Amino acid sequence: MSATQILFLIAAYFAVLILISYFTGKEDSNDAFFKANKSAPWYLVAFGMIGASLSGVTFISVPGAVETKQFGYLQVVFGYFFGYLVIAYVLLPIYYKLNLTSIYTYLKDRFGNVSYKTGSIAFLISRVVGASFRLFLVAKVLQLLVFDQYGIPFTITVVITILLIWLYTFKGGIKTIIFTDTLQTLFMLISVVITIIFLANALDLNGISEIYQNVKQDTMSKVFFFDDVNDAQYFIKSFFAGMFITITMTGLDQDMMQKNLTCKNLKEAQKNMVSFSVVLIFVNILFLVLGLLLTQYAHQHGITATKDDLFPTIAMLPEIGVLTSAFFLLGLIAAAYSSADSALTSLTTSFCIDIIELDKKPKDIQKKIRKRTHIFISFLLVVVIILFDAIFKDVSVIWELFKAAGYTYGPLLGLFAFGIFTKQQLKDNYVWIIAIVAPILSYLLNEHSVDLLNGYQIGFEILIINGLLTFLGLVLIRRKQH
Repeated sequence: MSATQILFLIAAYFAVLILISYFTGKEDSNDAFFKANKSAPWYLVAFGMIGASLSGVTFISVPGAVETKQFGYLQVVFGYFFGYLVIAYVLLPIYYKLNLTSIYTYLKDRFGNVSYKTGSIAFLISRVVGASFRLFLVAKVLQLLVFDQYGIPFTITVVITILLIWLYTFKGGIKTIIFTDTLQTLFMLISVVITIIFLANALDLNGISEIYQNVKQDTMSKVFFFDDVNDAQYFIKSFFAGMFITITMTGLDQDMMQKNLTCKNLKEAQKNMVSFSVVLIFVNILFLVLGLLLTQYAHQHGITATKDDLFPTIAMLPEIGVLTSAFFLLGLIAAAYSSADSALTSLTTSFCIDIIELDKKPKDIQKKIRKRTHIFISFLLVVVIILFDAIFKDVSVIWELFKAAGYTYGPLLGLFAFGIFTKQQLKDNYVWIIAIVAPILSYLLNEHSVDLLNGYQIGFEILIINGLLTFLGLVLIRRKQH
């Protein structure tokens, strides 16, 4: 595809999203923006959450990592499933019972204002970093495929990327996103299936049975790793890391839970979560199969692209055909924006509700404050993405994303675990200290684990370690019972 064709495709795609936002954003109220008036159908939320959970990072990095990581990522995905069950039957009942708009209000009711603000700030940092990683990856692909050919600098690409999100979310907020996420998830899944069909034909694989046999026989399809406990991909480490990544990055994350809190009641929210968790396993298998076929195709044709460059490089080859290339771009953009748009909305929600306490402001200026906050968060994302461009080169972004999540979400995991599984109170004024010290100790342990732990390499379980250190720190500042 030419750069002009790609630009036309992007323009048409966003025209559809803006049209959806026009109809869903007619009620420009804060209640519609934050909670969709609690009227969202659970099945739409579940389907849309697939795209929001996967994002452009999964779309690019999971297939690109198959050559070096094999199908080991599936161990993490199995952990995800059990994490979603914890969310459905432990966290969601709490959130619905308290009728929360921001889930961090729970910390205020349970411990006090400092804990509440600490949890909110931990989320803001976590989600800004996570959303920026995802958008950074997509902006880099668009830069390579389109904007470099017009001599447009990366900074302008990033500004355009964020501006497009702002355009279709600034009025309807979460109400708009529930519908746009559904459309975007559909595009993403169609893109993966069409690319797999093309690659199967190119590799002379006829039908699902031959694709299955090809995958089964390839050493890259190894799923379980039990041989070396020191290996970062060791099964127990990967499984429990996946479980806790889900509990924190979904269950303790305003972005993901804001969608669930738009359902009419707890039962519908639980149906959404359970059905979504099952479908997500099969969708991730599709991405891994895609990665294996991409790698085989690259080896067969002497293509040297690896990691995050593999899928974009092959998808845009002339012999792939315009249709496959077009659906790749639609899938990539859909995957990226389905997570980024909800991130922008949830960051706006958390900042308004948790940090500046919008409900305490005069009613006649609340909407104006929300809209200004939306612009401020958009600008913040631009700045962080540009910083990432200066820091991260030649890395698999999904692994960097999970590594960052281990440090930023750990305090949230420790705080909520202490609140749910104990009945003790805390010396609230000291909570923020624990939330800073625990990630620092986790980082130091991670950096020196090979020396300190007889060759043991810490992987995604850094999140569990961080949460445990936070929990133990909170034990030290608990109030004595009288």
